[in-house]
Amino acid sequence: MLDWEEFAKLQPEMASFREKTLQYKVMYLATIRKDGYPRVHPFTPFIGSGRLFAFMESTSPKAKDLQRNGKYSMHSLVADQNGTNGEFQIGGDAFLLSDSASREAAIASCPYKPSERYVLFEFKINRCFTNYYTDGTPNAKHWKE
Repeated sequence: MLDWEEFAKLQPEMASFREKTLQYKVMYLATIRKDGYPRVHPFTPFIGSGRLFAFMESTSPKAKDLQRNGKYSMHSLVADQNGTNGEFQIGGDAFLLSDSASREAAIASCPYKPSERYVLFEFKINRCFTNYYTDGTPNAKHWKE
């Protein structure tokens, strides 16, 4: 699994594509429920210190799912049915972080003021998919570790 900085060095075009979709801030996070079924949540991940982070309530279903097994898939918002802004999707494992250095690094780059009660996750990446359309033709790219 790669952290964001390692992924961006290995796949700079895909990483750049994600950074363009940051203007929408919210993405969708898919996790696996306790009963094995998928669950989808809107949330706000962010990049800081070369890492992909997200703060969340410790009691939220997404936090509980990630603490249980860590598997995730993340997908950007799509602006319209034509996919005008393109698509960005990554997957891998999320890790609950409790060390103060990681929390300080995340707080320094977070686009909002996180509550002290929020837990912090880092998302490691082992696959990526990007897609944008040119005159209705998809331009899909896949990467897998």
